[in-house]
Amino acid sequence: MNVRDLRKRVPYQIQRDVLDELSVDQVAEKSDFKISTKEKLRDAVRCTGPRFKSCFLSFVPLLTWLPRYPFRDNAIGDLISGISVGIMHLPQGMAYALLAAVPPVFGLYSSFYPILIYFIFGTSKHISVGTYAVMSVMIGSVTERLAPDSDFMIPGNDTNSTTLDIIGRDAERVKIAATVTFLSGIFQLLLGLVRFGFVVTYLSEPLVRAYTTAAAIHVIVSQLKYSFGISPQRYSGPLSLIYTVIEICALLGKTNIGTLVVSIVTILGLVAAKELSALAARKIPVPIPVELITIIVATVVSWQMDLKTEYGVEVVGQIPSGLQAPVAPAVSLLGSMVGDAFALAVVGYGIAISLGRIFALKYAYKVDSNQELIALGLSNAIGGLFNCFAISCSMSRSMVQVSTGGKSQVAGAISAVVILVILLKIGELFEELPKVSTLNQPLCGIIIIILCYFEYNFSVLFAHLQVKEIPGIMIFRSSATLYFANAEMYIDALYEKTGVDVAKLLSHKKKLEAKRLRKEKKAAKKANKEAKKRAIEASVVSAFNQGEEPQFSETDDSGEEPELSHAEANGDVNKLSVKESKDVATVEVGPDPDSTLPQAIILDLSPVNFLDTVGVKTLRNVRHNLYPLAIY
Repeated sequence: MNVRDLRKRVPYQIQRDVLDELSVDQVAEKSDFKISTKEKLRDAVRCTGPRFKSCFLSFVPLLTWLPRYPFRDNAIGDLISGISVGIMHLPQGMAYALLAAVPPVFGLYSSFYPILIYFIFGTSKHISVGTYAVMSVMIGSVTERLAPDSDFMIPGNDTNSTTLDIIGRDAERVKIAATVTFLSGIFQLLLGLVRFGFVVTYLSEPLVRAYTTAAAIHVIVSQLKYSFGISPQRYSGPLSLIYTVIEICALLGKTNIGTLVVSIVTILGLVAAKELSALAARKIPVPIPVELITIIVATVVSWQMDLKTEYGVEVVGQIPSGLQAPVAPAVSLLGSMVGDAFALAVVGYGIAISLGRIFALKYAYKVDSNQELIALGLSNAIGGLFNCFAISCSMSRSMVQVSTGGKSQVAGAISAVVILVILLKIGELFEELPKVSTLNQPLCGIIIIILCYFEYNFSVLFAHLQVKEIPGIMIFRSSATLYFANAEMYIDALYEKTGVDVAKLLSHKKKLEAKRLRKEKKAAKKANKEAKKRAIEASVVSAFNQGEEPQFSETDDSGEEPELSHAEANGDVNKLSVKESKDVATVEVGPDPDSTLPQAIILDLSPVNFLDTVGVKTLRNVRHNLYPLAIY
């Protein structure tokens, strides 16, 4: 006999009193002991060996995952991905530096230092941090506001002439950009230390996409003046975008033809290259660096044709080799940029954590929202000391990093090494890149194409002409949180947009059901009469042939099936039942269902970042009301 069988045979008997609440209070009195605030604080700051190790490893995730890095499985993919993303950093870093109103080389610095910091402290394996259009636009608004061109006009040789001190202006704007970046990093670091990562709950995907799309429109409008070679007045405040567009249209007569030609050629070349790259994507595993090719071609053409001397086209100019020493932020400027720095901190974090959570959900790992705040904060704070401007993550680079086989933060470190090689060795080769009004004209086109095609996945309209609506299926989306205050409005909007009147349809269905039942009952009675008639005829014929007298029972007024009987010669009575006659009747159900009504309604709840019990009941009631109508 094994132990399991022995346990089954052993009897258990437990005898104890069943205690009610009063008896429990008498046996075990409630304690009034409370932990004091001092003891709670002491427990919170108590530092033991295991606790210190756990906190330190959570603060520096690199020490946790790097020793367990699967070199054989991930090394090749991370290497290819890092080189591909590093190549993308070159044109995007230089282009987005223009949006921040700083010289292009500082975009390369922003693509190097912050990436190394995030490699050490970040928790997302797939996002590519670095320069980003939205952040650059926000930095540019600060630099242009605090260091406008009018503050750097110096008198010329003539009485009424003035000259713009470009070197002094750029130096001041670099200092402003670095200072606001440093302050935004401090904000992010402090928010991470106080566990402010919960704010990600309220940053829904539609909210982030709406903000970034609106910023993309501002970016494109800001590049129009450089594409046409004009100088409109700078506007700020509400409707500033509309005022800028109106003035650009008014100044079209002063367009610089050479500048416009360079812009058009660049944009057309990028569009054509992008389409060819999309066609070749199935055969070539590594994406074609379209922007880099454009910069190389523009640099070679500018150098061979001597555009600077022959046509007066300005070029990028000197790109210093090597890395710059750290510089302390301008403390005197901190008070004038607190609001801008906090906005940069929140927006940059929102974009990075949103994309990081998408990849984490797809590849089944966890992103620490609080640690991401700390990682981005250190990246911006330390980057600000090296004249970098604020960074976040780029959707286009992240998609390239994933599609080329990147599986960890090592890909980001390799991309930083690529930028380091460019800064140390080959950066001076791009000094002849065409430049108009101190801004790269090809980079202008690159900004527009990056935003439209790569960053926000815009497509031309004719590519979607074959898209058709699926009959019977509707998708309902409300860009609002579903809770007690708007539950009724949600239901009303749902039924209005889908054309479903539940009360009317249910009433109509009940009428059809009652009509169907009446028809069934009428058809059943008719079938019974026909069956009775046929049974009587058959009985009469049978009795006549046998010389017997048929007998019939009276019809039951209660609606029961009639019975037919006839007397046999011995006096017994045989009964013939016709209950099966009901099955003969065929009843029409009614008219066909309304083809205009949907067969299925899909509720898009992606904008809903909060749902209370009333919202849950609302969704349950929607299903309960639509199910009887055969709408699922």
